Amino acid sequence: MKKALYLLALCLAPFTAPAQKNGSTVRIGLCADVHLPTMHDAEYRIRTFIDSMQVAKPDFLLDLGDFGTPAPKYAPYFAIWNSYPGPKYHVIGNHEMDGGFSLQQALAYRNMPSSYYSFRRNGFQFIVLDGNDKKSPELKGYQEHIGTPQLDWLKAELAKAVDPIVIFSHQGLGKDGVDNADDIRAILEAHNKQAKRAKILVNFYGHIHYDRADNINGIWYVCINSMSYKWMGEAYGHVRYSPEVDKEYKWIKYTAPYKEPLFTVVEISTAGTIHIAGKKTEWVGPSPWDLHYPETDKAYIKPEISERTLRFKPVK
Repeated sequence: MKKALYLLALCLAPFTAPAQKNGSTVRIGLCADVHLPTMHDAEYRIRTFIDSMQVAKPDFLLDLGDFGTPAPKYAPYFAIWNSYPGPKYHVIGNHEMDGGFSLQQALAYRNMPSSYYSFRRNGFQFIVLDGNDKKSPELKGYQEHIGTPQLDWLKAELAKAVDPIVIFSHQGLGKDGVDNADDIRAILEAHNKQAKRAKILVNFYGHIHYDRADNINGIWYVCINSMSYKWMGEAYGHVRYSPEVDKEYKWIKYTAPYKEPLFTVVEISTAGTIHIAGKKTEWVGPSPWDLHYPETDKAYIKPEISERTLRFKPVK
């Protein structure tokens, strides 16, 4: 019991954001890429997040996608998520439909009427997008695209917004996002040139399991690291757990897992700041670099969510 309380205290320690003197604020509990089918200790990871949020008490929780499929065996993990008494939301990731499940089944499992939607809270407008659209019906495999119907909906949402805007998506809208990210950023930037109060501040996303923040033409694009691991692929397979775990969770050997789950609390203030609480852990077993994983994006691949305070022009 003492060990559990100690671990919980460690998880909660980073979640004290700087006090904001002016402007509206909102606090968001964020996690990304739990990947229930891959991780043998997914229950511990989700429970640690929910226990931490019970104490941190953000205004709402949001999962940035790749949580798990609608398979009945994952119902207990969804029940842990749903045990949180406050508002909570999901983003649909590309792995939510694995195993032959449909988008409609994934949505029904989460009580979501649509894979893209919006809501308002604390003087902010929040827009959730679905980056899994297909360019054409005959395409197979995972997609990274936002199609015309959804873009038309997005434009309508932007046009009627009256509050500062935060966008959530699984695949990002920045440098390493959906395949039509350039076109979408043009829409967002055109909106910001015309908007007064209802400017787009930031896009939070997951998918690539990076710890990264980029400012592109006045809008922040922030990747929230996976709760569980960095995917490396079959060329870098390494058995890190017991033979029993490795047999039951066949994909886990192709990852570089994080010892403790990563998640964060983000506080956004119209006074001009986005504060991301930091959380750091260790690799389980050898690091990607010990296994000669390419170092191209080494700066973003680490068992950490960096403590950051990002700035933007205050909203009046």
